[in-house]
Amino acid sequence: SMSLAEHARALLGSAVASVRPAAMLRRVLALRADGCPRLLVRGRPFPLHGSLYLVGFGKAVLGMAAAAEDILGEQLTRGIVSVPTGIQESLQRAGMRDMLLRPHSRIQVMEGAKDNLPDREALQAAGAIRELAEGLGADDLLLVLISGGGSALLPAPRPPVLLEEKEALTRLLASRGATIQELNTVRKALSLLKGGGLAQLAYPAQVVSLILSDVIGDPLDVIASGPTAASSHSAQDCLHILDKYELLPSLPRSVETVLSSSPAKPATPEDYSHVFNVIIGSNTLALAEAKRRAEELGYLAVVLSAAVCGDVGRVATLYCQLIQLACGALADGPASTAGTAPLLQLATELQIPGWDPQETLQALQGARRGGALCVLAGGETTVRLHGSGRGGRNQELTLRVALGLHRAQAAEAGGPLGACDIIFLSGGTDGQDGPTEAAGAVCGPELVDEAHGEGLDAQTFLSNNDSYSFFRRLQQGRHLLVTGLTGTNVMDIHVVLIQAK
Repeated sequence: SMSLAEHARALLGSAVASVRPAAMLRRVLALRADGCPRLLVRGRPFPLHGSLYLVGFGKAVLGMAAAAEDILGEQLTRGIVSVPTGIQESLQRAGMRDMLLRPHSRIQVMEGAKDNLPDREALQAAGAIRELAEGLGADDLLLVLISGGGSALLPAPRPPVLLEEKEALTRLLASRGATIQELNTVRKALSLLKGGGLAQLAYPAQVVSLILSDVIGDPLDVIASGPTAASSHSAQDCLHILDKYELLPSLPRSVETVLSSSPAKPATPEDYSHVFNVIIGSNTLALAEAKRRAEELGYLAVVLSAAVCGDVGRVATLYCQLIQLACGALADGPASTAGTAPLLQLATELQIPGWDPQETLQALQGARRGGALCVLAGGETTVRLHGSGRGGRNQELTLRVALGLHRAQAAEAGGPLGACDIIFLSGGTDGQDGPTEAAGAVCGPELVDEAHGEGLDAQTFLSNNDSYSFFRRLQQGRHLLVTGLTGTNVMDIHVVLIQAK
């Protein structure tokens, strides 16, 4: 029989498999070649009077492009996709040939954005995509494939801003705890293609975008920084963000130039009447599949939210509190309401979209004494950088949960935590967590003691934001999740498994 840790890894695998790009794309896209050829997008017809072109950018776009070319066949004139460095080799190695383009494809693949950072290769790909869009006529149709990671793969800084300047500014913002929404607001303001720029360049051609969301709430203008959506932000919003993180005094002159010459108001939806945007997949789908699989494995499964966000330390505390309450229910019968006050207080602070804490507590009350419980969630936490170590939000969250459980167990010797087996997993659905080859990590409450036995102090590594080095050195990296690039991307998956001993 599988261990709890193996179950947790299997649930992440099920979640990722359910959002493979090809299946999602085939659900919404079809071609009718009888009479006047037309593209059907969720049943809506787009007549093909002229040529059909394809562009794409993002971590899931290669699989989307392969499926699209299968559907479009001879109707496709030409395509260009910008995808992560090494993804073709990674998918080939994993035997995922259905996510690779066929020999003699009409779609050109350009790899770039190593370690999820914009680079010269990604800049070159963005230039080729821009050139294709600018050459379209009124009878042409541009099919745009977008997924998470698209921001780094479509860098086109607005002159005179240099790629290095834009990248340095984005890194500074991220290190100070800026959210993905704030980062993308700044990126859009400094970009030729983001914030609706690509759609404007393609005008008067019809633009149809198929989007795999990796952003909480699926806002069209935030996913990959919204190249085909009207931006709801202005240069003023960008200045507010830079002011909030105390970066205004040190802005490069080029950035000041662009922001001072940007329109004061956001574009209007009327400017985008030639665009049809469709979300084809999200974290919610992935969680639904993980829940179904957990129930098959015999767990009482609860989904918290597909939008867990906020500071990684606060989110780790939330999971530790939930685990303690759940252990109480499984070890001693229904959880007493006495221990719920701190959890409800934290829930009020975090304001996680779509999460009803009372509903979760009711579900915990229903946990069978001696049974097994699975708590699932998705989203994207924020890490504030203090150190110079290597890691990502999933590895840091896992290590913080391990440390929190260790401390709670030490404080309540003989309490319910010791009466249960516990596993916590946090993994990126794209197979990449920060600038590391790991997707995330898995832990139990005993992890911190195991580390002490090997001379590793969890808190020291956390203080340096060095969770990857911690997990790599502990038991030859046994706790790391190394999946390779998965070819999809719908944010992160968190799995909590608890079983009474």
